[in-house]
Amino acid sequence: MKTLLGRRTRVLAATTATAGLVLLSACTSSDDGGSGSKTAAGGVEVVKAGQLTTCTHLPYPPFQSEIDGKVQGFDVALIDLVAEDLGVKQEILDTPFENFKTGAFLNSGECDLAAAGMTITEERKKNVDFSDPYFNATQAVLVDKDSGVTSLADVKAKNVKLGAQAQTTGEDYVKGQGFDPVSFESSDAVLNGLRTGQVKAVVIDYPVVQGWLKDKANADAFTVAEQIDTGEEYGFTVKKGNTKLREAVNKALADAKADGTYKKLYEQWIGPYDESAASPAAS
Repeated sequence: MKTLLGRRTRVLAATTATAGLVLLSACTSSDDGGSGSKTAAGGVEVVKAGQLTTCTHLPYPPFQSEIDGKVQGFDVALIDLVAEDLGVKQEILDTPFENFKTGAFLNSGECDLAAAGMTITEERKKNVDFSDPYFNATQAVLVDKDSGVTSLADVKAKNVKLGAQAQTTGEDYVKGQGFDPVSFESSDAVLNGLRTGQVKAVVIDYPVVQGWLKDKANADAFTVAEQIDTGEEYGFTVKKGNTKLREAVNKALADAKADGTYKKLYEQWIGPYDESAASPAAS
């Protein structure tokens, strides 16, 4: 049985183009500096010897966020299992979310894979290869308790200002329903927009809302007006054609589900185990 306590180490965040170039230089230098082979177990090639470099976008609890100075979460723990199988350690690079659609940091050799609570879509499949799905996600409409809103339809009927995280399927969904939402750069910014009254309702992935409502202040102020089943499944991504790494990720996910590790991590990070959410069919 795989250990539940993975190796969680974070590199400096690449939040600007300059920072990204600095890190890219470090990751793609042709000189190993004596650090060893860039071929991990199973013949999987990695961009930096001895590590599996993961691109993510912080914060997005409960999938990845910084807790006590370390990046932790459900996605982090699952990719730790992949790294363990490959005999390397996971390093996490914080990057802008819009790059996940294009696979930019995978193509540039800055990261081996991306893990960011990311929905599998046909559009994204044009630029990256997805792992098997590992989580079924629904969208949630979270509202201020004083708003009087009881559904997404109510948001429209009462002309309530709606917010969503930019570049996400939640934002795409509400735009498709005729809304013009206020776009926020991160999930933290979405919650802050609700707290400060910039918006009275938001649409975002339900597991994120579950995490927010664990805080009593949030639970006292906000309520879930509606859950929307959009048929979304989360997947991890690798560079187009990186079959060996994709297969390694799929194997780690399958093993974790078979030996009970997935269930324990789910309960640790998400909440009470929901088999329907946890067991999507393989793509």
